[in-house]
Order: sequence, then C-alpha cells, then structure tokens
Amino acid sequence: MTLDALALLEGRGAVLRGHFVLTSGRHSDTFIEKFRLLQWPDVTEALCRRVAAALASTAPTCVAGPTTGGVIVAYETARQLGVRALVAERREHGPGREFRRGFELGPDDRCLVVDDVLTTGGSLREVLAAVRERGAAIAGVGVLVDRTGGGTDFGVPFASALALTVQSWEPNACPLCREGIPATET
Repeated sequence: MTLDALALLEGRGAVLRGHFVLTSGRHSDTFIEKFRLLQWPDVTEALCRRVAAALASTAPTCVAGPTTGGVIVAYETARQLGVRALVAERREHGPGREFRRGFELGPDDRCLVVDDVLTTGGSLREVLAAVRERGAAIAGVGVLVDRTGGGTDFGVPFASALALTVQSWEPNACPLCREGIPATET
C-alpha cells in the first residue's frame, strides 16, 4: 500500500488555505497546521516510518528534533529506528538551540535531525549547529512535510514524507497583502 501523505494531511484538516504569516515571518497562501497532524498517532507513525525508512542507511545512533513539534517527530522516528530521541531547546540566553535536561551527545554519535514542517530550515539549522557543538556527526535530515519541494540543501542526506512546492513571500512582496487580504498569524 502506498502512503498518500497529502491525502492524510488534507483528511485530518492539516492543510489550510488563506493568508498566513509563518513563524519565519514570511507570508503564504497555504499553511500546514502540524498539530492537526501530530495529534493523530497513526498518521504521525506512518509519516515518521517513511522518513526513518528513507534514512535508515545513514546508520544514526540518535534522532534529534527542535521543540515543539520536532519533539514528537524525533521520538517517533527514533522509535522506528530503535535509537535514542533527543530534544534541542531554544537557548535560555542568546540565539540558537542547545541540548539540556541530561541529553548526552558526543563524538561517537551519528545524529539524524528531524522536524515536522520545513519552510526556511531555520529550526533545523539551529539543531544541526547544536549537534555539531557537541562533536557529533550529522547522519542526515528528515522532515514530515517539505514546503520547499526539495529546494533546501543541508549538505547531508535528506528525506521527507511529503514534498510540496508552496509559495511564500517576504512581507513587502506579498501579493495577498497588496490585495488587502487580512493575514492570520500562525
């Protein structure tokens, strides 16, 4: 049976249309509401299985994700691979992310970095930096939904359960703003 990831997302009400201000600050006419997806363990399991299968050959020893949605994705992907799940939280002081709460990561680790939805890659890049700060190798990057349609290169093996090409604009170039369509903060 082939997994139709887009049908899963649409069926669970996770694909929204309108005018949205994304976390990155960019504007878009399509928003993937990750929590409408992540609240369903069966769907989350199926999508994480796809990512885990695509990146199993990278031989990760652990999987790390950023807070908040990335926690669930990291846990389920790690469960699929039979390895540890780690969480990279926002630094208490300054930019970026860090591993706290006793998470151990070091030079003997090959870390797969995962997240729920890729738009600009900012959260993933912060986790990648946190992994490298600990001296661990990057095994690869995986996401449930790639909004760039494969257009982002992290320099390591990459996989997504679903690749979509969704337009987004800087606020000053947003055609929806020019049309006077009210924006919803995400």
